[in-house]
Amino acid sequence: MKKLLTICVLLVAFVAAKAQMMDPVHFTTQMKDLKNGEAELVFKATIDAGWHVYSTGLGDDGPISASFHQVKMDGAQPVGKLQARGKEIKQFDKLFEMELRYFEQAVTFVQKIKFTKPKYDIDCYIEYGACNDQSCLPPSEVAFKQSGKSPIEEGSEVKETPEADVDTAKVEAPVDSAVVDTAAVANDLWTPVVSELQAFNGTTAPTENMALWLIFIEGLLGGFIALFTPCVWPIIPMTVSFFLKRNKDRSKAIREATTYGASIVVIYVLLGLAVTLLFGASALNALATNAVFNIFFCLLLVVFAASFFGAFEITLPAAWSTKIDEKSESTTGLLSIFLMAFTLALVSFSCTGPIIGFLLVAVSTQGSIVAPTIGMLGFAIALAIPFTLFAMFPSLLKSAPKSGGWMNVIKVTLGFIELAFALKFLSVADLAYGWHILDREVFLSLWIVIFGLLGVYLLGWLKFPHDDDQYRTNVPQFFLAMASLAFAIYMIPGLWGAPLKAISAFAPPMSTQDFNLQKTVTEAKYKDYEQGMAAAKAEHKPVVIDFTGFGCVNCRKMEAAVWSDPQVADILNNKYILISLYVDDKTPLASPIEVEENGQKRTLRTVGDKWSYLQRVKFGANAQPFYVLLNEEGHPLAGSRSYDEDIQGYIDFLNKGLK
Repeated sequence: MKKLLTICVLLVAFVAAKAQMMDPVHFTTQMKDLKNGEAELVFKATIDAGWHVYSTGLGDDGPISASFHQVKMDGAQPVGKLQARGKEIKQFDKLFEMELRYFEQAVTFVQKIKFTKPKYDIDCYIEYGACNDQSCLPPSEVAFKQSGKSPIEEGSEVKETPEADVDTAKVEAPVDSAVVDTAAVANDLWTPVVSELQAFNGTTAPTENMALWLIFIEGLLGGFIALFTPCVWPIIPMTVSFFLKRNKDRSKAIREATTYGASIVVIYVLLGLAVTLLFGASALNALATNAVFNIFFCLLLVVFAASFFGAFEITLPAAWSTKIDEKSESTTGLLSIFLMAFTLALVSFSCTGPIIGFLLVAVSTQGSIVAPTIGMLGFAIALAIPFTLFAMFPSLLKSAPKSGGWMNVIKVTLGFIELAFALKFLSVADLAYGWHILDREVFLSLWIVIFGLLGVYLLGWLKFPHDDDQYRTNVPQFFLAMASLAFAIYMIPGLWGAPLKAISAFAPPMSTQDFNLQKTVTEAKYKDYEQGMAAAKAEHKPVVIDFTGFGCVNCRKMEAAVWSDPQVADILNNKYILISLYVDDKTPLASPIEVEENGQKRTLRTVGDKWSYLQRVKFGANAQPFYVLLNEEGHPLAGSRSYDEDIQGYIDFLNKGLK
């Protein structure tokens, strides 16, 4: 048993050490003989959900294109260009101002070769780039090495094609290069600090658990809101009274009412499980960035909002609830109580449906397979609490507020909120397709109008069809109206470039704004690690290492949305030495360096290779953007940070390093 526990601890430690290392693309290679003195080098990849691999020939100004490179090719030569096979996706990207082509799920790269001698010795590789919605990998390589006999007969040779006709990049093999360890690449500044960084970051489990707790609280809040709708609140006293009258024994009535509440929990949790099983882990992970799903969710929330505004009622067929109600009366025991709870779920669907829909939409895009279930558990517990509580203490029913026009106010308020969040999902699709119909100032204008109208409604100056003409604004409504109008006014400066930190996670990036009075520019003075660290030592300043890439979309988003903030810019420019290391920099090194990594030899040929290697071996990460704070000796001052447009969170991150 102790050995088993020891093994488990070691496994957990190993997983934690590799938590930041990403390996989303998995390649197999083979040579396919074409029977005519030619062959194909086949690089076949499977791609994890949420990730994509860029196609060939995107140009120098775009992300990393897939390309073929030869280290040694004796007895054979490439024919034509590297070909990409699979379902290629084309999409205009406004940050690069060009059409990007990439593959999801799978892609096969094929390089045709022609044999020129009876024997061949091939040493080559393809280079590719991969990204998801939050990170980009540095330029990655897939090697192919093979030697043997070719179809060319002894004594005969095929004339080689001039190099000008071949679309490849030759790389000279390193001369007199030895296997070196990490420190030998440069100096002590390269010493790994993975364990120190983990001590600051902590394990990944608490973060995930906290996220699930937040989802549970969101569900709980949604359930409490649903309680105060016209479809649910009036049913509570009727149902509890039914159980108390049905059983003269009060303890038995309480047990049945408690069972009724538990049945509500089971029904809604099963709904959450159904969503999880229907979509699956990979599909839920892809929802956050899939334009089609985001458009669907936007339209769904608009329909729900219209329903709350009183345009129509979303109801399930009456025959369903009638049949289940009849079935509950004809049965006894736990089944009858469960069927009564199911009847409640169907009858109240017109009010709970939009709230459940919004909750499932929100948690599904978190990419967690358990999120819908956790969210529905919170929702169901909140919905079941009053049935159990009033059954235990029937006297509380007398003091409970009666149904009235205030319930319609809650419905309409939810309608405005759902309409606002619908724009968030539309914004994701707009960014994906590059439509430019919902840039930052347009988004903010619509939110200003929505929350302004909500404030006007709460003051009683705007009415909907199902509102009571005689209903007056009460004190809670008045304060809510003030908050809504103040929020609308708060967003107005954003039309001229104010960062609006409170909604930075919802609004489109600052780079989408056409008119911006804020001209704060943050740019690294150093793009070499050793030079930057030397400057930090001379000036006695801490260091921000920015692992980035010329083709990293999310790096540009962080620079546009976060680094443009005046407070962030002031800290980066004046209190730190900022070093930006581009992992896709193609500048050749003065001499190739051969290193050993994870038991395998690897050749560093470019400046980008060197910085990518630094990120992996020193910090245990391989995705960009990646930010880490160091002292002048190269040791971490705080945890690492990746793509997150939370400006205040980034400021807290920088201040933690300064402290």
